[in-house]
Formats: sequence, structure tokens, C-alpha cells
Amino acid sequence: EMQLVESGGGLVQAGGSLRLSCTASGFTFDDYAIGWFRQAPGKEREGVSCRGGADDPTYYADSVKGRFTISRDNGKNTVYLQMDSLKPEDTAVYYCAVRLGCGLGFPPSGYLYWGQGTQVTVSS
Repeated sequence: EMQLVESGGGLVQAGGSLRLSCTASGFTFDDYAIGWFRQAPGKEREGVSCRGGADDPTYYADSVKGRFTISRDNGKNTVYLQMDSLKPEDTAVYYCAVRLGCGLGFPPSGYLYWGQGTQVTVSS
């Protein structure tokens, strides 16, 4: 059974940093891409970033380019999202999800399993 567990969320002041982790189990981690999404109250879910294998493209939403960095440690079955220069508009519940590749252009569909989410709150 696929499982994804997010951690690392919390409360931070604007300009601060957080690192989110998504730890996977129940499938061959190396064969899959992991995407990060977020959803703020009253807003639609938004794709943030996706990381496939070493030779695959990495995707970032325009709103986080230059501030967020996605990485993966296959030995730990974990994908990280380093979030720097955080802004109040980054406040949301962040979810990771698993897909067979990020897909051309990082489409939001095709994800096989989702984690439960972790809250990120950025104060001004």
C-alpha cells in the first residue's frame, strides 16, 4: 500500500525558511515522481513543484521559482521542499503526491496517492 507522510510545516515569519519532507513507503520509490501541491483556504489546489528521476526535468510554479528548491534522497525514500524567502501568500496546507513521472508541463492530473498534508503559515 502506497503511503506518503509530510512533515516540516509550521509557523514562520515572512522572509524565513522551512524545509518540508515527504517520506514514502509501499512502492519502489526510485520509479516514481513526487509532486508538491498546496491549497490555501478558499482557493484551488496549486501545483508547487515536481521532481522525477535524476535525468528528468524538475518543475516549479512561477510563484515559487527562485525561492523553493525540490530535492530527493532515494536512499531515504524522501523528497524535500526547501522553502526560502517565504511570503504570507505561501500560507497553505502543503501536500505531496506520487505519479509515474511529472508529466510534460507538470499537469495536476494522474497522481496515484496523496499525503495528508502539513500546514505552513507565514506571518507578515
